[in-house]
Amino acid sequence: MSPAERGEAELKVLFEDNHLLALHKPAGLPVVPDESGDVSLFELAKGYLKRRYHKPGEVFLGVVHRLDRPVSGLVLFARTSKAAARLSAQWRAHAVKKRYLALGQPGPLPRAGEHAQWLQKDEAARRVRVLPGPRAGALEARTRLTARALPSGTLAFELEPLTGRPHQLRVLCASLGAPLLGDLKYGAALALPDRSIALHAQRLSFEHPTQRQVLELSTPPPATPWWAEL
Repeated sequence: MSPAERGEAELKVLFEDNHLLALHKPAGLPVVPDESGDVSLFELAKGYLKRRYHKPGEVFLGVVHRLDRPVSGLVLFARTSKAAARLSAQWRAHAVKKRYLALGQPGPLPRAGEHAQWLQKDEAARRVRVLPGPRAGALEARTRLTARALPSGTLAFELEPLTGRPHQLRVLCASLGAPLLGDLKYGAALALPDRSIALHAQRLSFEHPTQRQVLELSTPPPATPWWAEL
């Protein structure tokens, strides 16, 4: 069995119909092909659909959102061009509700509620930095947040991004003095054993692209020791 076939066999399907395919993405797997050349969730999903439905030709699969490679959680694909267009419109309109779980290094407990920041991406360094206010090239990021301290001192976050900026949640937690476990790029002290970061896309709520009913999909965080304290 090839690596791709093994990956397809291990795919965790969370929801599937004629228009949608929702999968659990393990940390470390890219959503789409990247410069590493490693197999991606997109490629595994297309292979799965091709074999499951015995499709002789090219399989259509629309990418409507992404997760950073070291992040785990729910990824939604569109199986038709109509679904892809309608879901993309919902994302652009910020009509999709997203909930993430995260674990931050011990630090002061941040205030609950909405946090706003101006972010600027440094393409060369592949990092995002917080600016004191609006300026050319900066984008506003807004996130709703609650946090609690776990017995170990680790901070457990529930995060609802109201905008979809690169590294938005990672930068927010780091700027609040609680960089996410394993997130060396934004100040974590140590890497996690599997090289993930403790950020998990737990839930999506959106309107089905053809049935016009609200779907709420979710997936639990990985069964790793650092998530076990939740």
